[in-house]
Formats: sequence, C-alpha cells, structure tokens
Amino acid sequence: MRSDLLLRYRRQVIVEEHWWNGNTTARGRRDVYIRTDGQRWEVQAQIGGALGRSKVQECPSRGSASILAGAWRGGDPAWRELRR
Repeated sequence: MRSDLLLRYRRQVIVEEHWWNGNTTARGRRDVYIRTDGQRWEVQAQIGGALGRSKVQECPSRGSASILAGAWRGGDPAWRELRR
C-alpha cells in the first residue's frame, strides 16, 4: 500500500469495488475504484493506468460512493467490474 494512503487514513484501506473500461493502452485505460477504511468512503477515477492521473472524491456513505462511481463510468457497456 502506498505510504501517502497510510498517512491519510492511519488504517488499512480496502478497495470495495473496481471497474476498468477494457482499454489496454496506457493512454486509453480508465479505472474507477470505491475505497473505504471502515469509516470514510471515497471514489477514485484514474486515467492512463498506474502512472496516469487520478481524481479522488470523498463521499459521506457507501450509497453515495456507488452513485458517483456510476456517474464517472457513464453509460458505456465496455466497463467491467474486476473482482478482488
């Protein structure tokens, strides 16, 4: 786990859900994650794979995190949920 996440949460963060747009190129890859530390919820949208850019939005609940993750994925049927 990255040290900046440990500093932010001070406890283990779990990826509850992860979706990928199915694009294998570094430029085209998109990922959306729902994460929690058991108290806080957040959604991360990542562009360009592990070395790309990302945006993180904190959410007040699991439900609102799911709504935001769905909005960030849009209606494209290419999105796939990746299992842990």
